[in-house]
Amino acid sequence: GCPFDPPRELAGLRERHPVSRMTYPDGHEGWLVTGYGPAREVLADSRFSSRYELMHFPIPGGPEGTLPPAPVGDMTGMDAPGHTRYRRLLAGRFTVRRMRLLTARVEEITAERLEDMAHGGAEADLVTAFAQPIPALVICELLGVPFADRDTFQRLVHTLMSLDASPEDRFDAVAGLQQYMLDLVRAKQAAPTDDLLGDLTASDLTEEELAGLGGFLLGAGLDTTANMLAHGTFALLAHPEQLAALRADPGLADSAVEELMRYLSVAHTMVRVALEDIELDGCTIKAGESVTLSVEAANRDPERFPDPDTLDIRRKATGQLGFGHGVHQCLGAQLARVEMRVALPALVSRFPALRLAVPAADVPLRTGMNIYGVHRLPVALV
Repeated sequence: GCPFDPPRELAGLRERHPVSRMTYPDGHEGWLVTGYGPAREVLADSRFSSRYELMHFPIPGGPEGTLPPAPVGDMTGMDAPGHTRYRRLLAGRFTVRRMRLLTARVEEITAERLEDMAHGGAEADLVTAFAQPIPALVICELLGVPFADRDTFQRLVHTLMSLDASPEDRFDAVAGLQQYMLDLVRAKQAAPTDDLLGDLTASDLTEEELAGLGGFLLGAGLDTTANMLAHGTFALLAHPEQLAALRADPGLADSAVEELMRYLSVAHTMVRVALEDIELDGCTIKAGESVTLSVEAANRDPERFPDPDTLDIRRKATGQLGFGHGVHQCLGAQLARVEMRVALPALVSRFPALRLAVPAADVPLRTGMNIYGVHRLPVALV
């Protein structure tokens, strides 16, 4: 179907039973949440755990039974107090004010990429020429990671994000990223640097925690925003009236970012586990039952967003769940917003004739990844 819409079955399920029983691939009897209200409620309730080792995997082809514990530093798979400790260390470094101070640098990086694209020919793959380098450069500078090593860590992150990767490949990728970051942390301990990782070497984190947290932040900063930039551009190109509106009024960038996050929901699925019996939308979730949240279905709930299947960059999509909600809301949400607010209007302004270079149906989609998007986006620039 449409590369931007959730499966039709989710809409029907949301209308009938926003919280419904779901049999997981390993036979576990858990739940699927498709309604906006219940999804937001789950994300805000600390009685629903984020610990991987308590979860059952909701997607066929994944690991059998519950998952292994989160790798050291992976905040997504932790509850308090471990999550709280990491979050407090980092929260002050990702404030709205600090991220806005980065705007000028993001503008410089974006302008450099656009200039390179302009001199690179009449066509380009927007993923490799634009969507991947901008967040990669920004997160590398922020953390203090050498951008020259991007092929190494992007390959490892790609494996970690793949739903088709074998457990062995994922283990090797985790180990490889941990070792890469451990070497970098030790270098910074020997010769402190003025960057986030350099600052954290003065904290009470162990070497392993510094490396794990650095790898987690690097992966999160690379993949999600890159896919939003590429898939967001694809959506705008497929809705020329929305692209024209953004080009005519760059001031729409703020609302465009929130609407694209809602409409696309590239981080399409989240899982939580009930730590006790909990009532949710008239259903009793038993302790130990996994609850899968379909973010893409929740963000298309007409009870929260009227006419939800229409992309409208003038919409006030406040409250969209693309960045999550509650204590696990994306730490880098403000950084991602800055990058998208700068990059998307700059792209459509720099190339007034921007269009797809292949039929939309031929754009390869990232359907086997836990962050949705496109593998390539061939575009014509002139």
